[in-house]
Amino acid sequence: MTLTKKAEATRQHILDTGHQLVLRKGFAAVGLQEILKTCNVPKGSFYHYFPSKEAFGCALLQQYVDGYGRKVNGLLAADGNGYDRLMRYWDAWIAAPGDGVCGWAEECLVVKLAAEVADLSEDMRQVLHGGVQRLLARIAAVIDEARGDGSLPAGPPSLVLARVIYQMWLGAALLAKLSQDKSSLIQARAATVHLLTCKAFSPASPHPLP
Repeated sequence: MTLTKKAEATRQHILDTGHQLVLRKGFAAVGLQEILKTCNVPKGSFYHYFPSKEAFGCALLQQYVDGYGRKVNGLLAADGNGYDRLMRYWDAWIAAPGDGVCGWAEECLVVKLAAEVADLSEDMRQVLHGGVQRLLARIAAVIDEARGDGSLPAGPPSLVLARVIYQMWLGAALLAKLSQDKSSLIQARAATVHLLTCKAFSPASPHPLP
């Protein structure tokens, strides 16, 4: 569907407003009427851009994972060896670049919606899952680059390591929401440094050697 600039701006306004609502309340808890009222658009305009609330959710998540990917690429493409670039990404979970208070973990829709959309919508699950898989592949690539430039030692398969570390950060982000402090994220950072720099893993398995 080709949209005029005005129509595209309206569609983007609905997505941006919906993003903030969903980030605060979750997807299921945000009703269509609340979206319409907050956006100040009629129901007909909403359905002109999105045939259903689920389609809106898919568009919202696709916009999020695409934007997140661009932010990650910006951090990982900056100067520094592989290890420094990896830690720059994890540090952004605690405090976003240019923002000493709010980190990426606090605005992560994977943290907010993964369990919900997995049960709610197969299409939304696939969008979010695809975004996560691309992120893991990007992290794994930088682990390989770090091993190549000597800033990290050899270790388990990079994709296995990327997945284990990412899983740890997701859990830490959930605990940070519950406790309303960042101690779990700071602990995840320390564990990340250990996992990246130690060799106490079997090349064929993520399980520590005895």
